[in-house]
Amino acid sequence: MKNDLPQRYLDACNKLTRWRAVFAGWQLGTRAKGDPECDAVRDHREVTILLRAEHSALTKLLLDAQVFTEAQFQQAMIDECVALERDYERKFPGMQACEEGMMYDRRASETMKGWKP
Repeated sequence: MKNDLPQRYLDACNKLTRWRAVFAGWQLGTRAKGDPECDAVRDHREVTILLRAEHSALTKLLLDAQVFTEAQFQQAMIDECVALERDYERKFPGMQACEEGMMYDRRASETMKGWKP
């Protein structure tokens, strides 16, 4: 019997990434294929969708293999979230995430100068 796992893997990934069109439409509205902005969003969404699935699969395998515990993973995620948040605050002065959403101070207007309205 032939191993059909590689084909099932491709089929599952291809089916899952069809959601890219829904996300692109949600973000930009209905656009025709070939619209450069929408094509770029679809491409980015495809990568994000696959990365999320791969990350979940790898995490499950590592937890099942007892390479690390769930608590160790959660602490590592906390550490990474805090570090990335600090990086974002340095990149976008005047902006800070909080429980209620995003907070902006006077520096944010300078940071956002030149952004699209």
